[in-house]
Amino acid sequence: MKDGPRTTGQLCEAERALDRCTVMQHLKVLETAGLIIVRREGRERWNHLNAMPIKAVHDRWIAPYARGAVAMLADLKGRVEG
Repeated sequence: MKDGPRTTGQLCEAERALDRCTVMQHLKVLETAGLIIVRREGRERWNHLNAMPIKAVHDRWIAPYARGAVAMLADLKGRVEG
């Protein structure tokens, strides 16, 4: 879904190891968690990735470690090249 919204049918086709009922159960959990937004058009159900909660988790938990890793790599580069 990172390349755009997908219908439930498209997601089922992409993940053939899971039956439609299982895919629907997973989508319901993601919708309840606010990680996807569902829009219905006639018989189709379009699933949109909701990146804001994922970004919030990244900003709170991952970004501080990523900044430290980038700083360490920059320091290493400076020592190797210097």
